[in-house]
Amino acid sequence: MSDMLASPDGPNAPGPPAPLAGVRVIDASTVLAGPYCTMVLADLGAEVIKVEPPEGDATRGWGPPWVGDLQAGTRTAAYFLAVNRNKRSLRLDVRTSDGKAILRRLLGGADLFVENFRPGALARLGFDDEALRGLEPRLVHVAISGYGPSGPAADRPGYDFVIQAASGLMSITGQSDAAGGQPTKVGVAMSDVVTGLFATVAALAGLLARPSGVAGGGQRIDVSLLGSTLAVLVNQAQNAFVSGVAPGRRGNAHPNIVPYETFATADGELAVAVGSESQWGRFCEAIDRPALADDPRFATNGDRVDHRDALRPILAARFAEVGSATWVATLERVGVPCAPIADILQAFDSPEAAALDMILEMEHPSYGPLRQVASPIALTTTPAGVRMPPPTLGQDSDAILTELGMVPGEIARLRAAGII
Repeated sequence: MSDMLASPDGPNAPGPPAPLAGVRVIDASTVLAGPYCTMVLADLGAEVIKVEPPEGDATRGWGPPWVGDLQAGTRTAAYFLAVNRNKRSLRLDVRTSDGKAILRRLLGGADLFVENFRPGALARLGFDDEALRGLEPRLVHVAISGYGPSGPAADRPGYDFVIQAASGLMSITGQSDAAGGQPTKVGVAMSDVVTGLFATVAALAGLLARPSGVAGGGQRIDVSLLGSTLAVLVNQAQNAFVSGVAPGRRGNAHPNIVPYETFATADGELAVAVGSESQWGRFCEAIDRPALADDPRFATNGDRVDHRDALRPILAARFAEVGSATWVATLERVGVPCAPIADILQAFDSPEAAALDMILEMEHPSYGPLRQVASPIALTTTPAGVRMPPPTLGQDSDAILTELGMVPGEIARLRAAGII
């Protein structure tokens, strides 16, 4: 567990240089995919200005649970906190002429622009590709959408739950029909998360593609929720292409490896992953069923996949005889991966998570003490880090506009008009 004291200096806080120090990101995205992308960039040292609509990012209201105080106007959902640290917040109505002018000034000199407007909406506001190139020829523009900028579904909103259904991901998640299951969504918004990660990779590629010391070199990059989710179907998609058969749901069982699933023990449930032939032999000895290793039905992984219906009951009966802790100790001694099923709090409180320093403690000026998931990226000489807690809505508006050269009277006028 690590402590983080939010620095009032924000992106200028002292410390080792981060890999993206000096990169300026204008983040006009909301909800999860875009904000996750920009938080990863921010953790890596980029300066991120989050441009929020007057009502704020929708996830500020996606509670409970909540932090902050409703009467004080600071109540915010935990959902928002998860993907918005290390950012400064500018509340801005970009539908107004003043709001558009401010956005233009922000984009001039920016390195990255990340947004998830529906295709065509940004152009209607006056920020089409040509206009963006005119504002900043080196700007890398990452456009996140549900279904891409063209095609029959381009104008549809992109929601993770719907994309999980449309992509086929839901069709391979959950218990089988025979076990009484039905297509099921993944427990987190996986389509949004992988889209955010692909968008991060794309943004970094766009930055690397710019020729150094040369005007221009910016580009538009499109990343869609549907495309990203299709891309992470990996072996399941390839299985379908090779066989011509759509994979079905297998619960916790693996389509290509056996045994690689959960088993009920005498006092809980255990995930067991026998990933190689050498592990299979040791596994059979460890569970006191050595004859299984010599059974021709189970000789190779391919054989075990073909005869999983014969093998699984044998293993299930054996695992049910002993408690989970005993099985963990037994299998770990012979190098067979296994783990009891933990809930989220148990997972973060585990010695393994502690060794990775995956809990971040911080003090928020409006919300009080916060715990967050730390970055899993451990760079040795240019470390990732957290400089600022998630912002309240518009908390940095005055500072950002002052940096743009605006005077207090002008800022007050914009606030009175509801533009900031």
